[in-house]
Amino acid sequence: MSGSLGRASAALLHLGRGVLLRGPALRTRSSGPGGSGSGPASREHLDSLVKKDKVVVFLKGTPQQPQCGFSNAVVQILRLHGVTDYAAYNVLEDPDLRQGIKDYSNWPTIPQVYLNGEFVGGCDILLQMHQNGDLVEELKKLGIRSALLDAKTDHDSK
Repeated sequence: MSGSLGRASAALLHLGRGVLLRGPALRTRSSGPGGSGSGPASREHLDSLVKKDKVVVFLKGTPQQPQCGFSNAVVQILRLHGVTDYAAYNVLEDPDLRQGIKDYSNWPTIPQVYLNGEFVGGCDILLQMHQNGDLVEELKKLGIRSALLDAKTDHDSK
């Protein structure tokens, strides 16, 4: 497991060279009603969380201070693309949210990424999308221009 994390980090570092990263303007959110120890998060509540914003991430920790390498990798991938406006939910603060989102998506691990209310996957899927260019296209569908396109344009004009 640490080997794949190392490869993911190395790929991010390699791909991130020469890219201007913007500061985060994201929102770390509490899970609100239906979470915070009040029993399992309801499907309706989770549905509202994943559909509330164009980009939603359930992670361990916060984007400013991820508590696991996979959550950090997701944050870094989004940062590379200049995605700064997204909702982030710290599953370590709420065990019911942590289990509830796994049940909701039928995906056993955290982090989890949702684009326009649709489950995308975890760190491995987002990294693959980043590497093959699919993430740029998916962001474009949301009206988000990837910063990597601007970095490529800047590089090509020199």
